[in-house]
Amino acid sequence: MIAAIKKVFSVSDLKTKIIYTLLLLLVCRIGAFIPVPGINGEQAIKVFKYAQGGSGNLFQLMDIFSGGAFKQLTIVALGIMPYISASIIMQLLVTLIPSIQREVKENPEGGKKKITKYTRLFTLFLALIHSYFIARYALSMNSTYPGIVVSEMLNITIFSKPILFYISVMLTLSTGTVFLMWIGEQITEKGIGNGISLIITVGILSSLPSTLGSIIKQLNLESQESGQLTFSSLIILISVFVIIIAGTILVIQGQRRIPLQYARRSHGETQGATSYIPLKVNYAGVIPVIFASSILMFPAFLGQAVGKASFIGKLSNMLNPGNWLYLFVYVFFILFFTYFWTATQFHPEQIASDMKKNGAFIPGIRQGKPTQEYLESTMNKLTLIGGLFLAFIAILPVLVSKLLSVDARISNFFGGTSLLIMVGVILDTTKQIESHLLMKRYDGFMKKGKLRGR
Repeated sequence: MIAAIKKVFSVSDLKTKIIYTLLLLLVCRIGAFIPVPGINGEQAIKVFKYAQGGSGNLFQLMDIFSGGAFKQLTIVALGIMPYISASIIMQLLVTLIPSIQREVKENPEGGKKKITKYTRLFTLFLALIHSYFIARYALSMNSTYPGIVVSEMLNITIFSKPILFYISVMLTLSTGTVFLMWIGEQITEKGIGNGISLIITVGILSSLPSTLGSIIKQLNLESQESGQLTFSSLIILISVFVIIIAGTILVIQGQRRIPLQYARRSHGETQGATSYIPLKVNYAGVIPVIFASSILMFPAFLGQAVGKASFIGKLSNMLNPGNWLYLFVYVFFILFFTYFWTATQFHPEQIASDMKKNGAFIPGIRQGKPTQEYLESTMNKLTLIGGLFLAFIAILPVLVSKLLSVDARISNFFGGTSLLIMVGVILDTTKQIESHLLMKRYDGFMKKGKLRGR
């Protein structure tokens, strides 16, 4: 392990990228401790516990993603979720609107810049909407539990609305989200790994100490009486933890290799070398889980803003993690985004066209349209298997939590959504680091070869 770390930091440009990434992630964590002006963070935590209602809900899941920033209403309380929602909207628009598709194909660079621009605008718009609902919810809770909002923020009103408080919360939270979006883009461009995914992962990891504290507290080790969490339940949770890690690695790295043959190669040239097309079992990685979680968090905002007695409020209660409706909708969205992301990223027609140009073909399959249809059919089957496996891993801890009556805070961290995201992002980042190392070694070999040639 130490030797591998030394090897990584021996490459100067890779070391710079890693240090740059770690510094920006540290800045994100600092923002999780700066409260929104006019908010009493300590009182907000107490109200957050009340909002949980003693069980897991979407607010709790969002707090895990934001690294505890949400329950304290800090400047990065919204996290990166508005950006993810905006990305989903733009991906859907690109798929549904032919003119945008043509522009992306004809001018990939210009189309990408345009999509990035609209994604940022959508992010700001959604952040303003989310922050408005949070401000409204904070005011409603302040009327029941005075002290959350500083009284001076309520003095300036327009149409009986504390306009200063609304402006302060909306601008601060929206700026925090835009700042996180910028940091994520900088990490992706100049650092190592996917910046947005790393921000979510660091937020999840930051809840590890409090989760371990909850486990120790619920084991009730200081007393002879059994605690809320038994050792047998803990062993089962650890087993699920290991299964999810192994399953995530298998489903993300698993692939089916489609063999290739080349018509223009002689028999002697093909011996000793095998060509194939690697089709991933789960082409989308953990992106469907992130997208599905982001979509399901929005009802929590609406439900708390309009009141639990309303239709939307009742619907948001039904969509709390652990409820059967939530599990069904969650699985549906995971499958939908698995197919959707694969369809936007995997292009069998382009692969079939390139194969025909290079004289390659799949044994038993004709070139052109039959090859395209074969690739589409094979990928659809793999996507179904990968999506179902991903959905099963995501809901497994929820099922275990219901059967064993384990605290949702513990099950949310040690399994399902959070663990899937962490493992997937760590695998992706590790692959990028390995590719940098391989590329560096390849360059060194080529330079050595050139010197020998001279």
